[in-house]
Amino acid sequence: MNDILPQDAPMWELFENTAETILKSYGYQKIVTPIVEDTSLFARAIGAVTDIVEKEMYSFEDSMNGDQLTLRPEGTAGAVRAVIEHNLVYDGPKRLWYKGPMFRHERPQRGRYRQFFQMGAEAVGFSGPDIDAELIMLCRRLWDDLGLQNVRLELNSIGNADERLRHRADLIAYLEKHEDILDAEAKRRLHSNPLRILDTKNPAMQEMVNGAPKLLDYLGEESLAHLEGLKKILDRNAVQYTINPRLVRGLDYYNRTVFEWVTDELGSQGTICAGGRYDPLIEQFGGKPTPAVGFAMGIERIIELMKGLGDTQAPSQCDVYLVHQGEEAQQQAFILGERLRDAGLDVVLHCATPAGAGSFKSQMKKADGSGAAFAVIIGEDEVASGQAVVKAMRGEASEQQQSKVAFEAVVDHVVDQIVGGGHDCDDENCNEHGHHHRP
Repeated sequence: MNDILPQDAPMWELFENTAETILKSYGYQKIVTPIVEDTSLFARAIGAVTDIVEKEMYSFEDSMNGDQLTLRPEGTAGAVRAVIEHNLVYDGPKRLWYKGPMFRHERPQRGRYRQFFQMGAEAVGFSGPDIDAELIMLCRRLWDDLGLQNVRLELNSIGNADERLRHRADLIAYLEKHEDILDAEAKRRLHSNPLRILDTKNPAMQEMVNGAPKLLDYLGEESLAHLEGLKKILDRNAVQYTINPRLVRGLDYYNRTVFEWVTDELGSQGTICAGGRYDPLIEQFGGKPTPAVGFAMGIERIIELMKGLGDTQAPSQCDVYLVHQGEEAQQQAFILGERLRDAGLDVVLHCATPAGAGSFKSQMKKADGSGAAFAVIIGEDEVASGQAVVKAMRGEASEQQQSKVAFEAVVDHVVDQIVGGGHDCDDENCNEHGHHHRP
């Protein structure tokens, strides 16, 4: 498990703000479910023979009452439980999104941790290929807005249960014929989860797997029509994709559309977002039959890609850094700090360390390091004259640009400088938190 340190936080905020803005623009609403659920929820949803339930879940007994509990390994099961428990679709379909920590005891590798963060969306109550296309296009918009290159879409249909059963019988027969090539893991999965064998990364098995019966050849009319409908919308909207007949799902509840966004920039495990349809799941949980589709993306892996873009200079901590010396000056600095924050600015007030309050020189160094656009300086002279020194910290003019400004006029002066400092501020968000146009 890992820590997200202050220097990484801006990157996380950029990702989260971008994703939340896009989800909202498509009409998705936030849902927050508990991190801990009954173990049986995941065993039922994910399928008892999958790797996740067999080896990766953090499960424990609640010592207070003997309940069997599990830290959630993924987000869909909890969201679906909430949809059923609160009867969320009684008045029509719902578009939902979530984000938060998930837990899996898997082998750590680049961008993968045992506590990892996912952002996901679930569209519940929609049955057509149109909603599948919407989710895919939502992802594409996110990659574009984040500036990610080299992320490609792979697509497949895994049909419905009886189509998979027919394919499964033929697949097991085919794999048994080549049992001498199967590795230990494939042998273990042969009768419990043979579809996953197609997903193997073992080079010795690739050729044999490539010749295996393809699920696409077993799809009936409805499944094929759904896939064609999806392809048509994606084609019309210039979304590029590859049909990958070996794209399957490790979880039992998926059907029809499955998709993954893949990159080659993170080593062999290059999936950053995976999604698909899971029409049978809600009924499986005891709800009324309700179609649904969703995706989940691993935030750490996307942050890795964002770091690769190289545009990662530390954003400024604040707009204004308050420098002061002497007790009266400190009192005045507090008053000014609050007024500047009232005006929507981010302000850091210099505070004492064990080494003391710090000289003007050392405080100005701190002001410079904070990335602030302006330093507001108050010492004994300033207290006596009722005027603060406002110094521009950025740009060519900063060497000579400083003015004495009456205490009560400091806020207007700084706001005017920031808004008028060569920046057009037609944008109504100009002064919203986090949208300051910093000179």
